[in-house]
Amino acid sequence: MTAPATAAATAAPAARAKRGIDPRWFSSSLLTLILVIGQWRFQILGDSYVPWMLALGTALVAEIVLFKLHSGGFPNLLSAYISGNSVAILLKPSSDVVWPFVVCSLLAIGSKYVLRYKGRHLWNPTNFSVCALLLLAPGTVSILSHQWGNDWRMVAIIWAIGLVTVTRAKVRHLTLGYLAFFVVLAWVRTLLNHQPLRSELGPVTGPMYQLFMFFMVTDPRTVVRGKGLQMIVLAFVALAECALRVACDFDWIPSGSPLCAAPPMFALFAVGPIALFLQLRSAPPAPAPVPSPVPKAA
Repeated sequence: MTAPATAAATAAPAARAKRGIDPRWFSSSLLTLILVIGQWRFQILGDSYVPWMLALGTALVAEIVLFKLHSGGFPNLLSAYISGNSVAILLKPSSDVVWPFVVCSLLAIGSKYVLRYKGRHLWNPTNFSVCALLLLAPGTVSILSHQWGNDWRMVAIIWAIGLVTVTRAKVRHLTLGYLAFFVVLAWVRTLLNHQPLRSELGPVTGPMYQLFMFFMVTDPRTVVRGKGLQMIVLAFVALAECALRVACDFDWIPSGSPLCAAPPMFALFAVGPIALFLQLRSAPPAPAPVPSPVPKAA
């Protein structure tokens, strides 16, 4: 081995050590924690693990197959792991039907490869698939509405690890920003519907909001670039959610509508892709690669 090669080989582990752990490992660990705590304390997966295995297995297989067809090689499966587990947590079909878990995971992974613009998928995969299934099969599919209740220890553990996760990924401002918007707008809603502030704040402690604030609004592949613009888009998402909640409170939207079951999910579903599309559309085209000069013959 030559000296430059030896130096490069020595520098590679040092560079990896400097970069530290891939933030996606923190994300998958956080999701696993939510899954374990939710099942241990509240049985959010129900009595059978078959739906969970179907959702996760479908997401992993779909990721492998579609990545192979699209790009070749073998994909990093952390994204599919997060999508499959999120589908298993969020989706609550009626009776004992299990096909929604398969369809929802297929929609989640497939959306990354089909609904694209300039090389970016426009929707967060889980957000897209869950909202689509709620709209397409409202009589069969519902969404998890459980809250962690008054067990502050569960919330504290999840938020402690969650903040480490989003800090490593440099998207902490999105999670905390949405939380701040939610709290302020919850107070505004109390002025309109005369409900106690505690009841308006209650949903933010549930699994759906944990997934929403730690995984969906922070998805690096579907958020706009620039912190200032990110916060503006986040404010529009929060305002859209608030408008949906108020409309449901006053029965302007029927209480049985999917829009009332998951207001933050549908707010992001509508606002996020439009903002990303507009930014990508206005971005200048990438410069064409400069061809290498052809060496002259000796």
